[in-house]
Amino acid sequence: WPERLYNHDAEDPEGNLHLGETDHGEDVEINRRAAESDLIIYVNINLVTMDGGHKSVPVGLGTYRSVRPHHNVKTMLTSRSYMDPATSSFGASCDRMGAVVAERVRIFTIETTLNSETFPAALGFLQTREADWGFAQKAGFGVSSRALRMMPFGLRRKFYNMLPAPYGVTAVNAGMTGPVHDRTLEEVHKQQLVKVEGQADIMLVGLPSLGPYNVNSILNPILVKCMSAGYFFNFYRGKPLLRKGGVMIVMHPMQEAFNMVHHPSYYDFYHQVLPQTRDPAEMEGELENGFAVNKRYIDLYRNSYAYHGVHPFYMWYWACHGMDHMGRVIAVNPECPQVAERIGFDTAPTLERAIDQAKEIVGRNPQISYFHCPPVVMCDVS
Repeated sequence: WPERLYNHDAEDPEGNLHLGETDHGEDVEINRRAAESDLIIYVNINLVTMDGGHKSVPVGLGTYRSVRPHHNVKTMLTSRSYMDPATSSFGASCDRMGAVVAERVRIFTIETTLNSETFPAALGFLQTREADWGFAQKAGFGVSSRALRMMPFGLRRKFYNMLPAPYGVTAVNAGMTGPVHDRTLEEVHKQQLVKVEGQADIMLVGLPSLGPYNVNSILNPILVKCMSAGYFFNFYRGKPLLRKGGVMIVMHPMQEAFNMVHHPSYYDFYHQVLPQTRDPAEMEGELENGFAVNKRYIDLYRNSYAYHGVHPFYMWYWACHGMDHMGRVIAVNPECPQVAERIGFDTAPTLERAIDQAKEIVGRNPQISYFHCPPVVMCDVS
């Protein structure tokens, strides 16, 4: 750095090149250096089925102009599962854009898949069923659930962020983007696909403090919404784990906390946009562009370590499909109840009370499914 290693800058006026439009009128604009190269070598890790494929170059090296066509309310509402490319409007848009890129740019794609070893051996119990925990984990010997609960939240977060995941590689495929990604999806499904009989009336989710948008940072309230109603709801192929009108119950601290280096526009979105509206369509039509072209956010994105100013809007839209499908989301014992209210969740003091509240919506004898994560799983619901 900076001669041979540098980040893509989506706001560099001279650093991006418009390649054309898809047959749906979607603008395709990517990094100029990549577009004018003889060859792009794309290397990734596919942690979930939404990663990789034609989401790689058109999105990863795109600009606001070329991200808007698929990161929008209409696309999110009509995508069904974002994690199932075959039924995803989002995935279809990326494929169309990828075809335009492929006409102009040679790309050699290398995609890798991993197993689910999220924690080192001392904390391996965190990715097993609680019923399978040994005496040491339950009683408090060594690193245990009790010891972790005794840590202050900030120290616990720092501890988690320092842990290297002992992932192992399950496959490496290389060649043309489309055929490579087909094999990649097969490998991810081998690792993550779980057969489930029937949909649930109530879905229990223990939400982790780590996600794709808060590495070395905080899972702020907007990202809590994205992770629960966006990611966790959409971990399915075919039918959702939760039936239409069902209730998701979320366990997470829900603190009113933001990292002002990484997420400055998130803070403003939470304090300025959400008091006005939680309606994604209204946000998109009236407020999104102001954040997207805000000079302060652009400067922090280009010259500091901030996400793009428009990013919190897209994370909010990411929850569109889930929120439209579910009858209610209930947060259990949040540290800041006003956070749950601000992002549109109900609250309950205990899990038992949350289930009672859910029964008022789904009926007295609900089918309850517990989505245990880690490891990440994809529900294949019959």
